[in-house]
Amino acid sequence: MTATTAHLSRSETGPPGPDADVDAGKGAGTPTAAVPAGRAERERQERRAKLCPPMPGDRLVGWVAPVLIAVAAGILRFWRLTEPRGLYFDEVYYVKDAWGLMTAGYEINSKTCDGPAYVVHPPLGKWLMAASQWLFGYVDCAGTAHGSPELGWRFSSALAGTLAVLVLARAARRIFRSTLLGCFAGLLLALDGLEFVQSRIGILDIFLMTGIVIALACLVLDRDDGRRRMAARLDRMEPGAAGSADARFGPRLGPRPWRILMGVALGASMGVKWSALYTVVGFAALALAWDVGARRTAGAPSPFLGALRRDLPGWLVGFVALPVVTFLATWTGWFVTDGGWNRDAHGDGFVNAWRSWWDYQQQVLNFHEGLSDSHPFRSTPMSWLVLGRPIAYFYSSPAFGAEGCTAPGGCSREVIALGNPAIWWGGTAALVGSLVLWVRRRDWRAALVLVGFGSAFLPWLLLPGRTMFFFYALPSLPFLVLGLTAMAGLALGPREASDVRRLTGALAVGVYTVAVVLLFAYFYPILAAEVIPYSSWRMRMWFPGWI
Repeated sequence: MTATTAHLSRSETGPPGPDADVDAGKGAGTPTAAVPAGRAERERQERRAKLCPPMPGDRLVGWVAPVLIAVAAGILRFWRLTEPRGLYFDEVYYVKDAWGLMTAGYEINSKTCDGPAYVVHPPLGKWLMAASQWLFGYVDCAGTAHGSPELGWRFSSALAGTLAVLVLARAARRIFRSTLLGCFAGLLLALDGLEFVQSRIGILDIFLMTGIVIALACLVLDRDDGRRRMAARLDRMEPGAAGSADARFGPRLGPRPWRILMGVALGASMGVKWSALYTVVGFAALALAWDVGARRTAGAPSPFLGALRRDLPGWLVGFVALPVVTFLATWTGWFVTDGGWNRDAHGDGFVNAWRSWWDYQQQVLNFHEGLSDSHPFRSTPMSWLVLGRPIAYFYSSPAFGAEGCTAPGGCSREVIALGNPAIWWGGTAALVGSLVLWVRRRDWRAALVLVGFGSAFLPWLLLPGRTMFFFYALPSLPFLVLGLTAMAGLALGPREASDVRRLTGALAVGVYTVAVVLLFAYFYPILAAEVIPYSSWRMRMWFPGWI
């Protein structure tokens, strides 16, 4: 463990953090002609240090290490990706929808092989599956296989799950200013069973999570870029500008490209599943609070008004206009063809097409609000945090001598969407730690964990009668990982801590990491459809709710 990548320094986690309000207004604003040159320079440096804490200096390692973790995650996800053969669980819906998009531009009724299919999720995730089917293989509506069909409809999922590991590792490195902690976050995501299983099945949720992770990375990059621009513009302000609007509200920051990309990523996430809308709201609130905090740290006397006057137009573009435009763009196939569901409900013409589309969205909303059945693997949101009811996607019982079964008592073969207990149980505890960290220190990273998790998880609590499944919790997983990463940073301690303190923290984090690795290895056979003795399968069923 080196000094450059070991942990969070006190200036990055302890009071006050980079955004802390305690120093606001204490000479952090623009120096005037009456301020001595030495003091003005000192205040400028202090302001820049608060606005722009330095990144780790190991830029090469900061790329190579996360890439290696992502490569390892990719190997795990692509290895035996075509097993089990055939369609399983909700692949029976989304794979056929993707084939329809590939061949007609809209989802085709798979029973009649003609006419539109009524679907209840936006098309982007299915377009991504259609792209990989076009590359590697598919099964047509008549049941004829072309190429390698399982690879075709699962490749894009595996790629998305692998990409999420890399992006989260890089984002966590920036958030915590530590390459080690960035790699820690990437490793946790790579070794979570739910993320692993969702990366190896042709359904939509992995695309939703990956889109949110990309939006998260862009949000953090936008935060750093905006604060860097603010520091640079304050440095260039004339000493006599103390009474100007820039001095009162803070300077204009100009176009913010990362916010634009974030808006696109959020819109694309909504184009996979509507539930990403809650993340849009959560990220929008965070961005506005960070804009206010940056202007307060810069010494603006009216930081809230400054954020409204200077940042609101770009905020509206990033969190309203671009997500809406991107979401609508994902429906292009429905608009440019005539065969989609409800396409001509109101007749021909541009305006009627929009009326038909809006009517379709209302049908989808009514479906989701009324979804209720007695599925054996339905679960409640609070049970997700403790892995109360994981969902079995696939199960078979090979007899002795069949499918490689060598156990006289018979074997089991399963794909179960089960999170890594060390991550989900530890991550739930880390949420409590993040809440304490935010209350005591107003740490922006703790706010990111809480708001990100809350926007992905809490809305499900408002729908107690709706049928829900554990894999709905997947978009909240990256924020559990970030919460665990924050706790690991606190355990490792500041650089100025004693050797005993740092060694104790390193051992604790090391033991936890080993536990994550061992638990993933232990549950791997029932995550990847390996044939194992029934007794071995039964040993892994820790609780009745797992069967």
